[in-house]
Amino acid sequence: MKTNILKSIRITLVLTVILCVIYPVLISFAGKLSKGQGNGETIVVNGKVVGYANIGQSFTQPKYFWGRPSAVGYNAAGSAGSNKGPSNPDYLKEVNSRIDTLLKYHPYLKRADIPAEMVTASGSGLDPDISPDAAKIQIKRIADNRKLSVQQVTDLVTTHIEAPLLGLFGPAKVNVLKLNVALDALKK
Repeated sequence: MKTNILKSIRITLVLTVILCVIYPVLISFAGKLSKGQGNGETIVVNGKVVGYANIGQSFTQPKYFWGRPSAVGYNAAGSAGSNKGPSNPDYLKEVNSRIDTLLKYHPYLKRADIPAEMVTASGSGLDPDISPDAAKIQIKRIADNRKLSVQQVTDLVTTHIEAPLLGLFGPAKVNVLKLNVALDALKK
C-alpha cells in the first residue's frame, strides 16, 4: 500500500511538471513564432487598433458586411453558444426575427436563400468569419448604401475569400472585420 502511495505522488509530481511547466512553455514559444507573436492578430487602421481578426464584432449599419450573430453579444470574456435547441420556441422566435431583419435589408432575397450562419450563432458566439455565400448575399445592399458598383464590391469580396487550410481543412471563409476595413478604404 505504501509503495502505491509513493508511486502516486511521484506520477503526480512528474505530470505536474509536464502539464504545468513544460507544456505551457512550449505552447507559449509556439505562439511567439506565430503571426501576432501569440497576442492575436490585431487589425490596425491609421495607427489605431480597430479589432482582432479572430474575434467577431457587431456590425449593424447597412453600409457594412454583417457577421454571424453572437449568443453572448460579442463579449470575448463570456464566450459561449446558446443552449437553446431547434425545438425551443424562444430560439425559433429569435431566428425568425433575424430572418425578418435580413429580408428587410435584402428584399431581393427569399428565405431559402439566406445561409443558416446569418441567423444562427456559432458555438463560441465570437465567430469572426462568414462563408463566401453569406458575404455574396450582402453585396447588393452594400453597393447601394455606399453608392458603389456591384462589381466593385464583388471584386472586394472575391479578394478576401480565404481558402481552406492547406486546401483541405475547413471551409472557405471571409473575415468580416478585414473585409469591412478594406471596404472603408475602397475608393468610389
